[in-house]
Amino acid sequence: MDTPIDHYDSPWKEAIEHYFPEFMMFYFPDAYAEIDWSKEHVFLDQELRAVVQDAELGTRFVDKLVRVTELSGEESWIYIHVEVQGTRQAEFAQRMFVYNYRIFDRYKKPVASLAVLADEHRQWKPTSYGYNVLGCRHTLEFPVAKLTDYDEKLDELLASDNAFELITAAHILTRQTRKKHQERYEAKLRLIKILYQRNWNKQRVINLLTVVDWLMTLPAWLDTKVWKEIETIEEIEKMQYVTSIERIGIAKGITQGIAKGITQGIAKGESKLLTRQLERRFGALPAWATEKLSNASESALEAWGEAILSAPTLEAVFHAYASNT
Repeated sequence: MDTPIDHYDSPWKEAIEHYFPEFMMFYFPDAYAEIDWSKEHVFLDQELRAVVQDAELGTRFVDKLVRVTELSGEESWIYIHVEVQGTRQAEFAQRMFVYNYRIFDRYKKPVASLAVLADEHRQWKPTSYGYNVLGCRHTLEFPVAKLTDYDEKLDELLASDNAFELITAAHILTRQTRKKHQERYEAKLRLIKILYQRNWNKQRVINLLTVVDWLMTLPAWLDTKVWKEIETIEEIEKMQYVTSIERIGIAKGITQGIAKGITQGIAKGESKLLTRQLERRFGALPAWATEKLSNASESALEAWGEAILSAPTLEAVFHAYASNT
């Protein structure tokens, strides 16, 4: 029997956007206490894409850039890096350092860099990177939340009303039940029952159910049992939260999210390769060129890759795709 692949990154992205204040409250309470949550926070996806263009193809992580207002009235940016399904990486702290100064260099905005590490190496917790040369010291120290630190606090997490404590519990249970279908089924059902016991509004239950369902992948026959249990729970509790249409929507959303992630990963790899080829031929790329590469479609990247062989100038490379569309 095939074991379903666990997809961690997409549910984390969705959850951070839905429950950002709770994310900050749980993982980074000191920073949370300095933010004025009565003011709107804004996710700066385009700004981040313009800066972070060199993620290795296949690496599983989540990046977010968020604009918040401090209690002092100052506007601040927060760069959040979640290393999901991660492994120990020697260059991790350096990457935090580089992304921090790239954002500052491009936008002249001081940036708070925060990291959540979901790998299984308990002792690995990098918190700084820098260098000291000829009397010049340049160092970035950044707060880190480590999910393995919560392994022994599972019951406490499950008793919380904070969305990210429940999501952390779901992540831990997903990791603990890898290739253990029956145990994962029981753990997933336990989490779902907790969602229905909280008396939360319908949309919050559906959102968190989607995250749990996305994280805790099961073989089809056990997945069917889960949904039958949900139907039974809703009949007993007399609360119809998840209709058959919404269930189809959840499944469709998960499938589309996984497909989208694969497509985006391929495009990122092609964009990175083409960037290197262009730099070798034409030197450092101007901002307009990197912007085009970061937002390009697969067909555009393919056309530019062919044009680089014969185009006399950088402008001519990019003109090739425009001429064919």
